[in-house]
Amino acid sequence: MTATPSALKPPPVNTVKLDERSLALRRQIVRTIERGGRGHVGSAFCLVEMLRVLYDDVLRYDATNPRWPERDRFVLSKGHGCLALYVLLAEKGFFPEAELWKFCKPDGMLGGHPEFGKIPGVEASTGSLGHGLSFSVGFALNAKIEGAKHRVFTICSDGESNEGSVWEAALSAAKHRLSNLTVLVDYNKQQSYSTTYEVLDLDPFADKWRAFGWAVEEVDGHDVAALRAAVGRAPFCADKPTAIICHTIKGKGVPFVENNLNWHHKNKVTEDEVKSLLAALEGDR
Repeated sequence: MTATPSALKPPPVNTVKLDERSLALRRQIVRTIERGGRGHVGSAFCLVEMLRVLYDDVLRYDATNPRWPERDRFVLSKGHGCLALYVLLAEKGFFPEAELWKFCKPDGMLGGHPEFGKIPGVEASTGSLGHGLSFSVGFALNAKIEGAKHRVFTICSDGESNEGSVWEAALSAAKHRLSNLTVLVDYNKQQSYSTTYEVLDLDPFADKWRAFGWAVEEVDGHDVAALRAAVGRAPFCADKPTAIICHTIKGKGVPFVENNLNWHHKNKVTEDEVKSLLAALEGDR
């Protein structure tokens, strides 16, 4: 029997059903897209459970004082997934919900990628992929030097991990033993125009992070309980940074969006598409 080339491997099937909170957050993402008329739909849907766990259960922050010195730092290195972040920041009170309805509008502050200094709660501008982990290493190293107690979290993507800057930052974090740094990697195995297997195969992905000096676990990135448990155990090692490889489905929650690269980014979302998205999110997925 001929072996299946890695480029043809199907993405793993994820059987986790989304609860009402996860569905509600996705519906809010769709409403935001409806107002802006565009957005990275599939990429945002991937991140909902990761961001939900961070902002509900893990991060220390004060939405009324976003620059509170003792806050934990969070960097969305996968900046194009920002719609999920915007929805959580609005819910937590960093800015009024009305700002969501001005997404990508001239009079709004929410653009297609997060902007530091413009959006409360955003620690770094991450329009260009491959930069967020470097920012996070700097934040974590500064905290270590100053003896500060806050922690640093970042979410990277798998396609982003094609960038050499990600691995330079990973080496630096291990060298400086930044146990106050945790990275969650959205491993949906797709990028803008094909699978990661075909573009630049990352497997064995977790082993690469281990080889670069990180303590590593793999979880179902849509399983809220598993995410809570994994992030709650961080740091996994007292003298190593932590990497949590989150296996996800791109576009999770809507069958016609899941693993459909046509939904990586939509520069014009129609009224009928919005209705179809909302209808699909009414049930338990």
